[in-house]
Amino acid sequence: MPTRPEATSPPYVLRLGETGLGDVGRVGGKNASLGEMIRSLSSEGVKVPDGFATTATAYRRFIAETGLDAGIGRHLDRLANGEAALADTGSAIRRLILDAEIPGDVAAAITAAYQDLSRASGQTDVEVAVRSSATAEDLPDASFAGQQETFLNVRGERAVLAACRRCFASLFTDRAISYREAKGFGHLDVALSAGVQRMVRSDLASSGVMFSIDPETGFPGVVVIDGAWGLGETVVQGSVIPDKMMVFKPALESAGRVPIIEKTLGSKEKKLVYATGGSGRTQTMPTTARERQSFVLTDAETVELARAALVIERHYGRPMDMEWAKDGMTGDLWIVQARPETVQSATAATSMKVYRLKEKKTALLTGAAIGQAITTGAVCHIRSAAEIGRFRPGSILVTEITDPDWGPIMRQASGIITDLGGTTSHAAIVSRELGVPAVVGTRIGTDVLKDGATVTLSCAEGDEGRIYDGALRFETSEVDFATLPATRTAMMVNLASPAAAFRWWRLPARGVGLARMEFIVNNAIKVHPMALVHPEKVDDRDARRQIEALTKGYASPADYFVERLARGVARIAAAYHPHPVIVRLSDFKTNEYANLLGGAGFEPKEENPMLGFRGASRYYNPRYREGFALECRALKMAREDIGLDNIVVMVPFCRTPAEADRVLAVMAENGLRRGEHGLEVYMMCEIPANVILAEEFATRFDGFSIGSNDLTQLVLGIDRDSAELSDLFDERNEAVKWAIREAIRKAHAAGIKVGICGQAPSNYPEFAAFLVGEGIDSISLTPDSFAATIRRVAEVEQQLAAERGRPAAKT
Repeated sequence: MPTRPEATSPPYVLRLGETGLGDVGRVGGKNASLGEMIRSLSSEGVKVPDGFATTATAYRRFIAETGLDAGIGRHLDRLANGEAALADTGSAIRRLILDAEIPGDVAAAITAAYQDLSRASGQTDVEVAVRSSATAEDLPDASFAGQQETFLNVRGERAVLAACRRCFASLFTDRAISYREAKGFGHLDVALSAGVQRMVRSDLASSGVMFSIDPETGFPGVVVIDGAWGLGETVVQGSVIPDKMMVFKPALESAGRVPIIEKTLGSKEKKLVYATGGSGRTQTMPTTARERQSFVLTDAETVELARAALVIERHYGRPMDMEWAKDGMTGDLWIVQARPETVQSATAATSMKVYRLKEKKTALLTGAAIGQAITTGAVCHIRSAAEIGRFRPGSILVTEITDPDWGPIMRQASGIITDLGGTTSHAAIVSRELGVPAVVGTRIGTDVLKDGATVTLSCAEGDEGRIYDGALRFETSEVDFATLPATRTAMMVNLASPAAAFRWWRLPARGVGLARMEFIVNNAIKVHPMALVHPEKVDDRDARRQIEALTKGYASPADYFVERLARGVARIAAAYHPHPVIVRLSDFKTNEYANLLGGAGFEPKEENPMLGFRGASRYYNPRYREGFALECRALKMAREDIGLDNIVVMVPFCRTPAEADRVLAVMAENGLRRGEHGLEVYMMCEIPANVILAEEFATRFDGFSIGSNDLTQLVLGIDRDSAELSDLFDERNEAVKWAIREAIRKAHAAGIKVGICGQAPSNYPEFAAFLVGEGIDSISLTPDSFAATIRRVAEVEQQLAAERGRPAAKT
């Protein structure tokens, strides 16, 4: 390293390994964080490329020596007085800085540090990345995302000095000036440190962004990783739709687990690589078909990165936003940036605002949801920064990709829609910070949505954002978790969509009382299981083509089903881990199964599917037994490989004890043996025979879940879908209540748990009181009715406790 100009003067350059979190004032948040990781986390396996940073002293000497401070001050005064526009001010200041020479002693220190780094790397002129790091940057309450510049594949002393000067100038981009004013930072109080870091050859592999928290919902139990081929700027800028992986953090502690609960293949249509000729350092080129169809990380690499994120989060004591890169020459995975996550970690965990559409419509297009809100407005197309002036405040901004310079209009937008980008792109990060709902990566938004058209943007339906034609009606409500009472009865939620599971993680539910497998099959898999076991038996050519497209990249069509179902179930189970999550085995009727891709040839035509070949009767039948084996494989994978051992398996529509024995035997054959690895198996108590023979069923299962819809229709002999008989369909009927009372009594006599999954307790206060009075163990209902129902249940419990002279559950 170079010597200091004087024995007592601060240095102009510091090796990253000499810095730490206490040096934000000297080298900025970004560089201080890199140094902290090199110093403290290398021994824990976190790899950070070596390098050095220019100090705030070097920047201030450059500004003072060249007389730039006076010129910068004059331009900023004119801006403050309304005498100059932001764009003109920023341009003038940047030109002043770029035209100035770095003082000789500062330049000598930078050059000497670069020579040392080159020698340590075994090269004459090592390729480096030069990144800007403001001294107020990456503080817990200010992300400064994209405010300064990064220069990649910089090589040679002159190029490094030029890149440092350009970093200094980037302190006065229009967006940086605007951002500092919004955050209350003084322009001349902030200094700029240039971090010079050895390049990771991710141009030959992949790179991306990683969060140690779900950036949309704030769920703390996952690591979210986005990645694309080549250098990472495409992911950060949002110019590609990246791969997305989600890893369940608690299972990372267990050896042998691969706790990946989501894998979504992005289109990744282009990549940024080293330039091979001319003066440019990097160039964009199209990806190959094989690259577009392949994930950028193996499962083992995904888990390795997630473990690094866990180490970093623990060290910093807060959720983190990181950038990673894979070296294509060595295969090593590197962390190239780490900063505090500043949006979800600052959100109060004691309340949430819930949005709900009051109308249903087919979506015009979909993409990744950013935020959880709904908004309506007129579409305003902006194709480039040159058109920013025509943006209409309050409109919904529609564009291919946002740029950091677009901050001012993004603040004025009621919503944002982009063609490209993922959940960690610039558009996503800024939208979250501003609290503006956005749908990114729609691919065709700029083509489909007409300028001036009124649309509804919904991010309230899970992690898939949807755009609807027209202004749909919606409602909002506020849930204050701190005011929700405690209850003796376990209050649980019904969930079907893996995409929406994390949205409700803050609810104080004691697990999931009903997770519907068929919803995942219908929405995430789309193909009949038997069509995946025997694709050669699918006669419909169009269906075969669609199945081939969906299953491309998987080892076999059957593996497609197993992996997609396992990860979908695991994601629901992750939201409430370690509380039990009761997953009901598939309960499609034959007509519903036939509507799946390739399904028509595998299903019989029935006059009354509701009472036909459904539920337990399918699982051991030769017509579906191989398909059921895939369901078992998926649940085994979710429990044992991914690590969500809080999954409870539930058998629906089981008509006789003998049938229960056959189902349990087939499950055991496929690796799901009751009691093994802590596996519990429940039964839906929804047929009168389940109540009448409850003592016999109770010896075969660990619990009952009363299905009030089917039980009501079968006790009363009413088709629950009949509009003509709807007035007669009522769970409060005395015959139905007798059946429920008997089921609860017999379950408790046998020493097993019994709950109910249905909306009757939330629809009818007296029905909730009936269930609590009978001593039911759990009530499971939809999340949006949870708050009102738990209050109702608590009131009933207190009344009963007063009558019986014993205390109720404490709030």
